Amino acid sequence: MAFDIKICGLKTDAALAAALAGGASHVGFIFFAKSPRNIDPAEAGRLRQAVRGRAKAVAVSVDATDAFLDAIVAGMQPDMLQLHGRETPERVAAVKARYGLPVMKALPVSEASDIAGLKPYLGVADRFLFDAKPPKDAVLPGGNGVAFDWRLLAGLDARIDYMLSGGLNASNIGEALRLANPPGLDVSSGVESAPGIKDPALIEQFFRAVKAAADNRAA
Repeated sequence: MAFDIKICGLKTDAALAAALAGGASHVGFIFFAKSPRNIDPAEAGRLRQAVRGRAKAVAVSVDATDAFLDAIVAGMQPDMLQLHGRETPERVAAVKARYGLPVMKALPVSEASDIAGLKPYLGVADRFLFDAKPPKDAVLPGGNGVAFDWRLLAGLDARIDYMLSGGLNASNIGEALRLANPPGLDVSSGVESAPGIKDPALIEQFFRAVKAAADNRAA
């Protein structure tokens, strides 16, 4: 496949194995206490051993302190950090400098003006993740199973490297690829049987759907 695929919010050996078997380019581990996908840095470090040489391991945090990021990086040894909170461009730059790791900055989207939010981060973040803006009563910044209008990304500068996230699943991924043509995909709740419970069968189904959509586009 010509684009990256990240399975995010992994917590078990079975789910990780399914992600790697499907061809995931990235696997994500979430460090946010309020999330049902929250994982301990040491456990993430154990799981990520199977990832070496096969995919990039991404540590996802939300407005984390240096002390918490220190613990995550020491325990997990990630290949990339994903900042999914309200981190400023200055904070992104500081995190990059502190750990010497590439940083993906998540940006919430609900309307066209939200896309412009990436401008201050250009040249600072290594990659972007466009996620649906969470509902007003949501406690999580992502992983809420909601999507945004993917057509908002159609006119994005082709030089901007990003992953599309938010409400993706096997049934709608073909439409998402057709409307947005993203260079990367990120899925979490769309491959779960319950919040925080990854289903290996749904992960496999998602990869099959992505391949079918990619084949249709090529044809």
